[in-house]
Amino acid sequence: MCGRFTLTLDPGELQELLNLGPFVHIVQPRYNIAPSQPVPIVRDPEKRAVELYQWGLVPFWADDPKIGYRMINARSETAHEKPSFRAAFKYRRCLILADGFFEWKAGEKGSSKTPYLFKLKNDHPFTFAGLYENWQSPDGGELNTCTILTCQPNELVEDYHNRMPVILGENQRWAWLEADAPQKALSDLLVPFPADEMKCFAVSTAVNSPNNDRPDILAPAS
Repeated sequence: MCGRFTLTLDPGELQELLNLGPFVHIVQPRYNIAPSQPVPIVRDPEKRAVELYQWGLVPFWADDPKIGYRMINARSETAHEKPSFRAAFKYRRCLILADGFFEWKAGEKGSSKTPYLFKLKNDHPFTFAGLYENWQSPDGGELNTCTILTCQPNELVEDYHNRMPVILGENQRWAWLEADAPQKALSDLLVPFPADEMKCFAVSTAVNSPNNDRPDILAPAS
């Protein structure tokens, strides 16, 4: 799964490196993004505007928005057929902006888990494959939410976790948003990112608390 991630660059750098459109909302650097928090997404491959959606998908048919707490990830292999995700997979795909994500590795028996930060070797930002929904409450309010798709891990991540977020490279990300793309073509995009283009290192256990959202928690642990 993917339960925490980072987006540390400012909007100007993100626009240039990811070839994005305007930012509908202000996006501040974030060092420890957690579920239920607002995350920047892109829905339209033409305008490429960046909006903020709450992390944790609430299906349009849900009675209670609390279901979103269990919907931070969707398995890429089955999302197109699961009731919670299949409509979004067909009609409401998005990109979620990031430049790193965390996984925790267990140590020797009885020791606490160590958090590791995974990034691209060139430290560039990237995009997760995501799905989004627009939920209407009975009183007419609207809640905009999203989820991150996961896949089997690559050779780097598999030593730390049995799943990893789907990272879409420059040649795949806009194809993911094409409205008329067939399901087979979309599924072909949902594969592990090349391990030889990634790196990871241990960081402070301060990331265990989402209240800690500052640059120093991303420094390599001694």
